Amino acid sequence: MKQEKQLRDHLEKLMRMGQAYRPMDELLQGLNLTEAGRQVEELPYTIWQLLEHLRFAQQDILDFCRNPDYQEPDWPDDYWPADVTPADQQTLDQTLQAINRDLEAMVQLVQDTENDLFEPIPHGNGQTLLREAMLVAEHNAYHFGQIVVLRRLLGADL
Repeated sequence: MKQEKQLRDHLEKLMRMGQAYRPMDELLQGLNLTEAGRQVEELPYTIWQLLEHLRFAQQDILDFCRNPDYQEPDWPDDYWPADVTPADQQTLDQTLQAINRDLEAMVQLVQDTENDLFEPIPHGNGQTLLREAMLVAEHNAYHFGQIVVLRRLLGADL
């Protein structure tokens, strides 16, 4: 039992970030509508597009874990927004809130001892909750790293 609790706690820390780099809230502190939608020469995405991709992908993984009637979205069209900038600050704020909310829901799934981390998800192809939690952590870390680079290129002091 002790090892299982340690594994769940390690997964939570991994998903929340902040061990090898700063937590998500610090990385996004002060982000505004203008910065989120600014293009950087020779890069194919804006911070907004990365955030929307993060939001969608994380929500998709959460849906896969919880929904026995899960339907896989179309790749890559459903996962990447066409708009380079959010419609307004409220839209940006809603996306940031959704990323946090869905991350919390994923953490709760992992911390719920009723959920076997190693049991294959019934409607999947061998995926487990353990694998999906690590996927959330890896995917978020990858794209938050891109966001940090973009913010630095745009002049943010991170």
